[in-house]
Amino acid sequence: MLRGTTCGISGVWAFALAAVAGCSQPSRGPDHVMRSRTTSPKRQKKAAPPPARREGPPRSRAGTVVERIHGHSIADPYRWLEDPKSKETRAWVRAQDAFARGVLAKLPGRDRLRQRLAELSYIDWISAPIRRGKRYFFTRQHKDKEKVVWYWRQGERGKPHVLIDPNTLSEDGSIAVSGVSIDWTGERVAYKLSENAADEATLYVMDVATGKVSDRDTIKGARYAHASWTPKGDGFYYTRLPVDPTIPKSELPGHAAVYFHQLGDDPATDRLVHEKTGDPTRFIGASLSRDGRYLLLYIHHGWTSTDVYFRDLRGRTKGFSPLAVGLKAHFDVQVHAGAFYVLTDHGAPSYHMFRVDPRQPARARWREIVTAKKDAVLQDFSVVGGHLSLLYLRNAATELEIATLRGKVVREVSFPGIGSASGLVGNPEDDVAYYSFTSFTMPTTIYRTSVSQGGRRVYFKPRIPVDPRPYVVDQVWYPSRDGTRVSMFIIRRKDQPMDGTVPYLLTGYGGFNISLTPQFNSTRFVWLEQGCGLAIPNLRGGGEYGEDWHRAGMLLNKQNTFDDFIAAAELLLEKGYTRREQLAIRGGSNGGLLVGAAMTQRPELFRAVSCHVPLLDMVRYHRFGAGKTWISEYGSADDPEQLAAILAYSPYHHVKKGTPYPSLLMMSADSDDRVDPVHARKFTAAIQNASSSGRPVLLRVESNAGHGGGDMIKKAVEASADEYAFLLHELGVKPR
Repeated sequence: MLRGTTCGISGVWAFALAAVAGCSQPSRGPDHVMRSRTTSPKRQKKAAPPPARREGPPRSRAGTVVERIHGHSIADPYRWLEDPKSKETRAWVRAQDAFARGVLAKLPGRDRLRQRLAELSYIDWISAPIRRGKRYFFTRQHKDKEKVVWYWRQGERGKPHVLIDPNTLSEDGSIAVSGVSIDWTGERVAYKLSENAADEATLYVMDVATGKVSDRDTIKGARYAHASWTPKGDGFYYTRLPVDPTIPKSELPGHAAVYFHQLGDDPATDRLVHEKTGDPTRFIGASLSRDGRYLLLYIHHGWTSTDVYFRDLRGRTKGFSPLAVGLKAHFDVQVHAGAFYVLTDHGAPSYHMFRVDPRQPARARWREIVTAKKDAVLQDFSVVGGHLSLLYLRNAATELEIATLRGKVVREVSFPGIGSASGLVGNPEDDVAYYSFTSFTMPTTIYRTSVSQGGRRVYFKPRIPVDPRPYVVDQVWYPSRDGTRVSMFIIRRKDQPMDGTVPYLLTGYGGFNISLTPQFNSTRFVWLEQGCGLAIPNLRGGGEYGEDWHRAGMLLNKQNTFDDFIAAAELLLEKGYTRREQLAIRGGSNGGLLVGAAMTQRPELFRAVSCHVPLLDMVRYHRFGAGKTWISEYGSADDPEQLAAILAYSPYHHVKKGTPYPSLLMMSADSDDRVDPVHARKFTAAIQNASSSGRPVLLRVESNAGHGGGDMIKKAVEASADEYAFLLHELGVKPR
């Protein structure tokens, strides 16, 4: 479902909170227990604050561009950095990256940090299996490999066979695998390959038994493609983009259309199922019911609403009929036994569910089977073992209920603590199912259960060389600027003094209905082992408290997100968790916008900033990459009212000469085709020329990497080592 995803704009970095659902990869860093290397903050040795550097980064030329938009005169001195192909821009990027890496390589303790990060990253884990036909499919991360490998086995306990091994696809690891879709028979698989982990991809089809890749079923323009297979596995519906270099990249999403591909046919002759929307702010996609009868068509209006149509492929009508159209709400539909099960926030910001007879699809005929809760958000559902798996969020933590297909709750699934779980993973007809559970201090563990009988046994629990026992997780509530109560998780040592002496990292997201829930990430313990703390607030714009919470931090309300984040920092200072000189912030993608706004609005509040693959020039963001697909979330400078709101916070436009800004490590990627690296370039140049603090401002560029960074462990380790070393050094902590 689209709700709870980010158009993919959330980065995967050292502190990323990986989602745990279905067969997805658990957070890196599983679990083999050893004595903690952490020392008490009172005994922590402190390094002297870094002196002002005589040698600075390469100079950045400031231009004189001033643009008049809706009565506003908007200066853009680094407009020249928008051209990635110009010799000047390319030379500037190379020089900035070389300078940054030179500084980072010399930071004290970096090699020790890298070694510890490698210990916690090269581990073994496996995902919950998915049954298709008589085969079971799963993924495994090997502790001696860089990338996750896909496997299949005949029967639940059969010998594993390699399905797709990304480690063997290119010598330099630049080819990435994504969008794996197995047909219902278990005989074929469709998957996507991309260069440098970019979003643009090509789709391929493989025969599972032989491992042979078809030379007739290769489909380009598969950025948004996901194969929705027919019951027999002889074809699939998918979304395709035209491969036309004359179409501006910012307009390309509006040219996506739905096609049907018959295996063995030339993709150029694929049947058009639904034409393009012509609007890059609207996504289009299709899903075929498992029995092959109903084809669902989704048109997503950004992240604000969804229109759903359906077609009965066994009926006489060839066109699509409306199911939920023009209702200004989100809808997620699953088909089971001839009925539509619909999850929606229409009439309930915390979501409720309906059962719909496709012969009587009018909204007035829908039957509510799961009512909305006032204190919990119905986040997701699935049909497994003839029951409904209902996944809730209460105070940003998971609850899981099992109900009949009429919505009557049979039982609640118990968890070993407060954390995050997936819904049940399984087939509608299978009693055996799986689910995962994780928390800030418990690694992602997969359980096997009976849908009808309940109970559980551990299917897989990873081992990591870390001891979480010295740490405790607090959930605190604090008032934001307008009085709204906001929740925040704080991970710290149990014996931490509350005298402001502990360094802290504050990180958040606050956008696109994304929820930050308790997730285990072993590399996070590298930070904690240095005697530091971590704080994660649930900001408005996220999905932790329903659609109203999301809308309270988007469009004209976006400043609320930044106010919530700043108020979280003020709480940490007021309550004695830390002090300004030892407070760092970090965020990626939409979270990069968050920390960019925080450091330009309250530069005196923070000592150091780590900003990853961000949006920062909000006046022109929609002109680059996939920017127009996010207009529903941020608004557009083309609208006078929205421009005024954007100008009030756009970080690039609030950089002021002579301001003592915090230290800044900007982390960018050369093949990011989602959030254009132009944001990182322009903002870095602006801060370097404006800051009067003498503190470092570095731009590190990951090569052969997309929005989520490089998909090899060694790249993630090197990037995290640079980030940790930089933040610890700027906070005056000597790495152990």
